[in-house]
Amino acid sequence: MDTKHIHISDYNYPLPDECIAKFPLAQRDQSKLLIYNHGEVGEDTFCNLPSHLPQGALMVFNNTKVIQARLHFRKETGALIEVFLLEPAEPSDYELMFQMRGHCSWYCLVGNLKKWKEGTLHRQLTIGDVTFTMSATRGPLHGTSHRIDFTWDNDSISFAEILESMGELPIPPYLNRETQESDKTTYQTVYSKIKGSVAAPTAGLHFTPAVLSAIDAHGIDREELTLHVGAGTFKPVKSEEIEGHEMHTEYVSVRRQTLEKLLAHHCQAIAVGTTSVRTLESLYFMGCKVLNNPDIQEADLHVNQWEPYEDGGPKADVKSAIDALLQWLDRNGLSTLHSSTQIIIAPGYDYKIVKMLVTNFHQPQSTLLLLVSAFVHGDWHKIYDYALAHDFRFLSYGDSSLLIP
Repeated sequence: MDTKHIHISDYNYPLPDECIAKFPLAQRDQSKLLIYNHGEVGEDTFCNLPSHLPQGALMVFNNTKVIQARLHFRKETGALIEVFLLEPAEPSDYELMFQMRGHCSWYCLVGNLKKWKEGTLHRQLTIGDVTFTMSATRGPLHGTSHRIDFTWDNDSISFAEILESMGELPIPPYLNRETQESDKTTYQTVYSKIKGSVAAPTAGLHFTPAVLSAIDAHGIDREELTLHVGAGTFKPVKSEEIEGHEMHTEYVSVRRQTLEKLLAHHCQAIAVGTTSVRTLESLYFMGCKVLNNPDIQEADLHVNQWEPYEDGGPKADVKSAIDALLQWLDRNGLSTLHSSTQIIIAPGYDYKIVKMLVTNFHQPQSTLLLLVSAFVHGDWHKIYDYALAHDFRFLSYGDSSLLIP
């Protein structure tokens, strides 16, 4: 299959608005679980997930945490300007960014941009007993976003504290509602740790401490990595063929221990969510780069969108690729791999590491639906037809599925 020439219209299906879950269930793990097992479709309740998993397997979770990325400023004219944080500009390191005091810069989307032609926006804030002024200055265009320079006139306050105070959690646009206080809890996974996402890795929203304990009791090895989910995850495919769609770049962080666990499990994993899939599969291509150039710089490990499909893709075996990444970390005195990926996974892709997938139900004509189709060898219609016919709830706050191709 020539992946680039896939017609996105072939991945459409009717999604009535009443099938989209606007709010989560009161009890996360009571959501429905569709089970696709070698072509057969059935269902269960999510809390029973561990009983459907093979003992001794490796299960990989994305521990990213959603930040309160929507910031609102009001001009002196009264116009409301929304600044939506996409990715750090200076410093570019997420961890350093949230510790910044006094100033920082982000690449942002700007709402009501036509009303902000020039000048600096200001907003007075009070955190604890400290009152200060937060300012935003618009910089140059960066792709489809703008660089925004933030300054605040009190060095005792960190940027993380500012986001907690003035930021709003960015729930998905297709929910068509305002963010509520409850979303601050329900739109985070119970194992979220590392701040940086502007959208939740929603497959993980069903897990509770009880389910995680049951997974451990079932003899399944749990491991975490980090991919910061960007707003591009909601970007619709507007081109007729997917070749015309530019994937967004997302930043990944993988510990040495995770690579060691992969090797111990024959480089096979159960992925929780499409973000874990994209990270795990990208590791293979990063390892191939190291095999081709042992002295490669960290920035050059980035996986480009069409890399897996060029000339049939890399030919190294998976173990050699993961082993090469481990050795590269050792040579460079690093305990964690920091890189980025723009990978698109679509029919024609040959999965290297992910053998089972826990995921929600995705929007029609989306890159996430392409990823699922590639995983189940084109059998996605059977899964989605069953879900629609059996009252499954769709999208971010919806029900879940376990896919075993």
